Amino acid sequence: MKLYGISNCSTVKKARAWLADHALDVPFHDFRKQGVDATWLHKLVAQTGWQALINMRGTTWRKLTDVEKAAVIDESSAIALMMAQPSVIKRPVLERGGSYHLGFTEEHYQALFGE
Repeated sequence: MKLYGISNCSTVKKARAWLADHALDVPFHDFRKQGVDATWLHKLVAQTGWQALINMRGTTWRKLTDVEKAAVIDESSAIALMMAQPSVIKRPVLERGGSYHLGFTEEHYQALFGE
């Protein structure tokens, strides 16, 4: 199991706190400090679809020019953007048992961990 995201993201902080409160010691991978692996990103996109991974409500997306936004039209262009700007990836991403889970809500994690 592994949690991916950006350490100063409020949603990532909530997910990490929930995991810690439930005595789940989950390694954390910070996109900003450790980067994004292309192979991992391709696996993630294959499971979730590239559209679900682009956080269009986040600051990074909003700061892109209209031309940059319009250039994201398929898996290839989305992956290129996520490699160049990892903070545009929806987070956190929880990898558990070969499956990826995007975002965080207490209800989702409770269901996921059988709480």
